[in-house]
Amino acid sequence: MKEGPIKSSIRPLINYFNNLIPLNDKEQDSVFTYFVPRLYRKRQYILQEGDTCAQFNFIVSGCLRMYKIDEKGNTHVIYFATENWWMIDLGSFYSKKPSELNIEAMEDTMVLQISYDNLTTLYMQAPKFNRIFRVLIENSYVALQKRLLQNISSTAEERYLAFIETYPHLINRLPQLQIASFLGITPEFLSRLRSKLSKQNP
Repeated sequence: MKEGPIKSSIRPLINYFNNLIPLNDKEQDSVFTYFVPRLYRKRQYILQEGDTCAQFNFIVSGCLRMYKIDEKGNTHVIYFATENWWMIDLGSFYSKKPSELNIEAMEDTMVLQISYDNLTTLYMQAPKFNRIFRVLIENSYVALQKRLLQNISSTAEERYLAFIETYPHLINRLPQLQIASFLGITPEFLSRLRSKLSKQNP
C-alpha cells in the first residue's frame, strides 16, 4: 500500500534509525506518531535568541545554521546541519530556559520535529530510543569538543581543510560569508586562502 505524504516524509528518519538500531513495527509506529514534519522557508527562524528551544529537529532536506550575535553585532556560526543531521540547542531544550542562540534556514528546509514531552513519552514506550538519543547527544558533544579544540589550536587553513572534510557538500552550497563566519575569519581572508590552496592543488 502506498504511504500518504506525511508518512512518506517521515520515512527518511525511519531509515536513519534503522541504520543505527533496527526498529520493530511498534517502534516505527511510534516515530510516525511523535515526529511531525514542518517546512521552513529560506531565512525563516526555527529558534530565535530569547525563545525556548522546544523541538529536536531532524533535517530531511535543506540546510540550517546555528549562530550567536555578539554585543558588537558580529555573527558567529556555531554549526551547520544538512540532510540526515540533527539541530537543537540542547541546553535550552532540556533546561527549558531561554536560548542565547538562533537557528535559521539557509535554504528551504524540511525537518521532522519532536517536543520534549513527546520525546520523554517515546523513551518510556520504547526504551531503544533512549539509547539512540543518548548516542546522538554523545556524538554531538564530541563534535563540539573537537570544534572547540580546532578553534583554539588550529590555523585558519587547518580549520578550512577540516570544514571541507566535514562539510564537502556545502562548499559550493553556502555563501562565502557564512563559511568565513563559521571559521572565525573574514570573507576576504577566506578568498585569499582558497586562492592559495587552488594554486597548490591545480
